[in-house]
Amino acid sequence: MTHGFDLDGRLRQRESADLRRDLAVAERVGDRTRFADDPKGGRIKFGGEAVVFAANNYLGLADDARVQRAAELGARTVGTGAGASRLVTGDTRIHRALERDLAACKGTERALVFSSGYAANVGTIDALSPDVVFSDELNHASIIDGCRVGASETVVYDHCDADDLRAKMAERAEEGASDESWLVVTDSVFSMDGDVAPLELLCDAAEEHGAWLMVDEAHATGLFGEGGGIVQREGLSDRVDVQLGTLSKALASQGGYVAGDEALVEHLVNAARSFVFSTGLAPPAAAAARESLRIARETNQVERLWDNVETLREGLSEMGYDVLGETHVLPVLVGDRTDALELAERLRADGVVAPAIRPPTVPDGTSRIRVAPTATHTAEDIARCLDAFETAGAEVGLL
Repeated sequence: MTHGFDLDGRLRQRESADLRRDLAVAERVGDRTRFADDPKGGRIKFGGEAVVFAANNYLGLADDARVQRAAELGARTVGTGAGASRLVTGDTRIHRALERDLAACKGTERALVFSSGYAANVGTIDALSPDVVFSDELNHASIIDGCRVGASETVVYDHCDADDLRAKMAERAEEGASDESWLVVTDSVFSMDGDVAPLELLCDAAEEHGAWLMVDEAHATGLFGEGGGIVQREGLSDRVDVQLGTLSKALASQGGYVAGDEALVEHLVNAARSFVFSTGLAPPAAAAARESLRIARETNQVERLWDNVETLREGLSEMGYDVLGETHVLPVLVGDRTDALELAERLRADGVVAPAIRPPTVPDGTSRIRVAPTATHTAEDIARCLDAFETAGAEVGLL
């Protein structure tokens, strides 16, 4: 008898189901780079340069000189790492400055920065410890895990369906549990479908039952509502109880944040275990995120992104592809998982990196290529992407 773990067997099962993932080493972070297969300790051998349409670096700021200078200044003036939990010695003026800017941008009393968006979701839900979470069926894994850790019960409502949410809340209310704490949680922009949650309708449903609403703006922060997100675009800052997001996508850094009223943030400082028991966000990351937020709010970087999004969406649609969503995330629906994987491979052979997304990440029959343009992709990059999709689509038999 053995009480160990057959990890080789688990890996074989993943491989047989075509679900095993491998690391790919990038030479640099940017719109164009060379890649190598995972060297597993050996020598890295990079191939030819490819154009990357797979990153969440939406504003193209990860290798921006202004952001790099801010990170360098943060390292030189404060340090490369916080050195401890912020409740010990790791709370610095750079953290406070970033939090003030985030709170101002989100229209809240205060903000709190975590080491990652994942930590922010799990820590916040756990600290609130709701009796019931009503969660959109396509919410991110970090929300799902937060519910597993912190919620007594999770009720899943149909994707972006405020009527189904309202019905499930009414059903729960009929059971007579009037003293329960309820939390409605949703992403604002859904990263695999490119669609947007109906936040005003969700606010209405939550308010009818005295529930709180928590919105994860991971894929929206910096891109809507003068840098805030969908909540700000829709003018709902005073109706959303918990605003959350990441610093690692459009803001080109690392970390997560929660924004809300003073009582919420003070409670999280004391009760969110992923904040209390984690070393503070590295000062260079905080400084970089702050500069990226400034660029997003004060320059035309966002407009440049939307110009590229429109060009790509129109070009792909005119070819005959079904492009889902309404945002900067462009899911090109393929359907069959084998076709999607082959399309991604042929795009890669043409020097365009755009990943195939297949079950279980998305439902059966809805495999897709996720295209993510950035503000810094050039007209030549966009044309190369469209040419690759046209050639590869014909080769796979999709066009």
